[in-house]
Amino acid sequence: MWQRAEQPGIMSTRTPPFAPFEWMIAWRYLRARRSEGGVSVMTWISLIGIALAVFALIATLAVRAGFRAEFVDTILGANAHVTVYVSAEVDDNGRSLRGFSDYDARAERLAAVPGVVRAAPLVKGQVMATANGVNMGAEVFGIRLDDLRSIPRVGDGAEHEGDIARFDEGIAIGSGLARELGVGIGDRLRLISPDGVKTAFGTSPRVNAYEVVYIFTAGRYDIDRTRVYLPFTEAQEYFNREGRADEIEVMVADPDHIEKYELPLLQAGGERTLLWTWRDSAGSFLRALDIEDNVMFIILSILVLIAAMNIISGLIMLVKNKGRDIGILRTMGLTEGAILRVFFICGASTGLVGTLAGVVLGCLFAIYIDPIFSFVNYVSGGGVWDPAVRGIYYLPARLQAGDVASAVALSLGLSFIVTIFPARRAARMNPVEALRYE
Repeated sequence: MWQRAEQPGIMSTRTPPFAPFEWMIAWRYLRARRSEGGVSVMTWISLIGIALAVFALIATLAVRAGFRAEFVDTILGANAHVTVYVSAEVDDNGRSLRGFSDYDARAERLAAVPGVVRAAPLVKGQVMATANGVNMGAEVFGIRLDDLRSIPRVGDGAEHEGDIARFDEGIAIGSGLARELGVGIGDRLRLISPDGVKTAFGTSPRVNAYEVVYIFTAGRYDIDRTRVYLPFTEAQEYFNREGRADEIEVMVADPDHIEKYELPLLQAGGERTLLWTWRDSAGSFLRALDIEDNVMFIILSILVLIAAMNIISGLIMLVKNKGRDIGILRTMGLTEGAILRVFFICGASTGLVGTLAGVVLGCLFAIYIDPIFSFVNYVSGGGVWDPAVRGIYYLPARLQAGDVASAVALSLGLSFIVTIFPARRAARMNPVEALRYE
């Protein structure tokens, strides 16, 4: 069914949007050589630019997600989700006493709170650990064997040496501390506490030697390098805490929503109960990670936009080179909409292919990050990743569907939007003017 076009004397016909001939014309323009008026070089530049930008965005988001997940997992896997303690009390002699005297009863009440996995009384103290002529500061946790077993990154199932069943016969130490002091399973480690035996002449340091029966790797540099676990009753005696515990370590089923446990735990803890959650200790660092994630996403989004702008340059050149073709097609009856869709397909196809290539590269990078990182570390001579600075031992990556989807949506959205302007310019080209000098 023929009808009048906008210009007198020119016939046009209605066709369904994105008809096969529109795809055929667009494909012909995309693969045309420069001598034929094509812009294949610009097309390749646009495609490679978008692919690299999407790859960088997905790789960065995967590494940031992996780092955050590993960091949080090491916190939750080796530390209390909630630490329950009480304010100091004064005894009949006027001495200030810290900790609990009814620690077992309180631990039972706390363990009865819905969602609480474990509540374990602890004795804590700072000591000097010495072996083979080397001295290091260490943090001692007095804990019972069953409670030690249940710590995910320390007890059963964790990376370790030795036999945790022999814990009551000695001590458990972190792998970093063992490495620095040069001790292994069966060696003896001396612990020196300044708050030791009280005599008529004052307090003398307490020095005890213990056999190393268990060496664990929690995955956090600071924990592995400083932490020592001592049997609970031995720790009470060593730190002069007979009949008392300093705090109660609480593990919950849903630590990501720790706030919902605070009120029930306070009620179960009784008078003078105070709480310190894992978010209180690591919250500022996690907020810094969130801010960094948002800033990195914005910066890399600008990079994707810059890559997408190459599509405009390529299409403008294509429209200029194909002015004669546009005039002929309009004379043959193609509508403005058909011309717009032809050039939109040219630009959108470049963005689509570049985005898919970037997604593949980004996903492969995240999946094979360990061998890639090992290669980079080898080429650079080692020392690329310092756990003393970053806390964890390796560079993790975690692919998340939401991150990939956001990268794809951003890239395709920008590619489609920037394509509209030169395509619209081509559609509005006057065929008479296009053919006047041909």
